[in-house]
Amino acid sequence: MSIQAVLLPLFVQVILTFVLLVWMAYLRTGAITGGEVKPSNIALREPGWPAHATQVANAFHNQLELPLLFYVLTILGWVTRHADYLFVVMAWIFVALRLAHAYVHTTANDLRQRGGIFIVGAIVLMLMWLIFMLRVLLGLG
Repeated sequence: MSIQAVLLPLFVQVILTFVLLVWMAYLRTGAITGGEVKPSNIALREPGWPAHATQVANAFHNQLELPLLFYVLTILGWVTRHADYLFVVMAWIFVALRLAHAYVHTTANDLRQRGGIFIVGAIVLMLMWLIFMLRVLLGLG
């Protein structure tokens, strides 16, 4: 696979993370300048932010957790030349699920729906890692 094909899902995941970061900063800045929140009430990460700002912040922080394993796997897959068509398809499925998870997280925030999307994404990533490990350890690919 070309490096563009392998890295494009990773780039989309990075863009999602930065979009959520900027959105979170915008909402938090607005809450402070609008007088909804006093800086002294949130200086030590106290939970004093408005609900929607908290939703977006939680969605942002979530992009720094499970996707970390995706970033590492993508880099390892490329370096070891084990990033093939199946890898890229599964990477796109994982990123699409992360996009869906962030959408639900920042809108309706339906925990059952969000949790289901998260679990499916985690399973896809686990399968990606399992396939990668087997290919490396068994000398396949």
